[in-house]
Amino acid sequence: MVKNIIIIAGLILAGALGGYAYYYFIGCNAANACPITSNPFSSIGYGALLGGVISFNFIPGKRKKNS
Repeated sequence: MVKNIIIIAGLILAGALGGYAYYYFIGCNAANACPITSNPFSSIGYGALLGGVISFNFIPGKRKKNS
């Protein structure tokens, strides 16, 4: 249980850091042209959301086998 929480939190943090890195290195300056990458908070939020979605692929659990 704790291992799953650590995995999820780590990947959310990695996604947030990746979102900020994307804003810092690639983001644009025009406020209306690119709404996600022109604001660091939205880039961090979308990165964290993406990290959270990806983290559910790494949680072990019951998986159905195709018959």
